[in-house]
Amino acid sequence: MRHKFLALLALVGAWAAGLALLRRTAGARRERVELYFEDGSMQSLAEGAGEASRLLPLARTALAASRQG
Repeated sequence: MRHKFLALLALVGAWAAGLALLRRTAGARRERVELYFEDGSMQSLAEGAGEASRLLPLARTALAASRQG
């Protein structure tokens, strides 16, 4: 009985780890702009939003420039 419980626990743990990994990799594919304000608030604009479509090219340029040194 104890072995079945441990096997079930391992299965549930592996499932949860796989789900977390899937969510992490799926979320990384979508581009978004996050704006942080001085008062501590943050606004996230997803790819496809009107405001994000104007800011994403600027962000890509800034990131490329910072990576080149």
